[in-house]
Amino acid sequence: MFRKIAISAVSALALTTGIAFAAGEGGETENHAFSFEGPFGAFDEYQLQRGLQVFTESCSACHGLKFVPIRSLVDEGGPHLPEDQVRAYASQFTVVDKETGAERAALATDNFPANTGVGAPDLSLMAKARAGFHGPYGLGINQFFKGMGGAEHIFSILTGYTGETKEEAGTTFYENTAYSTGWIAMPPPLVADLVTYQDGHEASIHHMAEDVSAFLMWAAEPKMMARKQAGLKAVVFLTLLAGLLYLTNKRLWSGVKGKKIA
Repeated sequence: MFRKIAISAVSALALTTGIAFAAGEGGETENHAFSFEGPFGAFDEYQLQRGLQVFTESCSACHGLKFVPIRSLVDEGGPHLPEDQVRAYASQFTVVDKETGAERAALATDNFPANTGVGAPDLSLMAKARAGFHGPYGLGINQFFKGMGGAEHIFSILTGYTGETKEEAGTTFYENTAYSTGWIAMPPPLVADLVTYQDGHEASIHHMAEDVSAFLMWAAEPKMMARKQAGLKAVVFLTLLAGLLYLTNKRLWSGVKGKKIA
């Protein structure tokens, strides 16, 4: 019985892997080392600040972050901006007041506004939605062993443009090695020196893509660091508890197990 179950499981695994490979063979997501990966990883607040700048000056023209509170930019573990800067940053956006229905300048207590002008997807949960990215072989193997997830997918899309274009049904498509079909309707959003970083960091396409990918990962998982710390504490506690239970059990049964039956 066990042998039949094992054979069936292996067959299903092979079939699923084949389907996933066939479905995703067009995209090539590059593995990239981010500071927040691994059980002891953490967000780099300066990188998140640069990523916020790239999002504001480039991505926000088409995409929104409607699920992200602007006030969270103050939080530790995130961009950690001063409160006065966050209030000033919020004021550049216009939102519709829920009570009066009139437009007003956004407050820090509001969320980032949605952007539906060109029908582009909201980026609030984009990195989280891709957190289960399968990689070229399916089944989440790359994410589990290499840490490849949503941030890597976004980074690969932003750096995957080859410069080739084609037109179909009046729409221009751009060749992108990371997109599933190999062609994407979104023009390259990043060009070298698109932004001027206040900290003097180089504004190459690679660096800007890295920064905004990390920022979007934080936007999707703002409490990631707190969960990691809670998980680490739980593991330490359970390890100590298991050790104490083992020693207690050994002490209680030592008189019984130590006796030899004649």
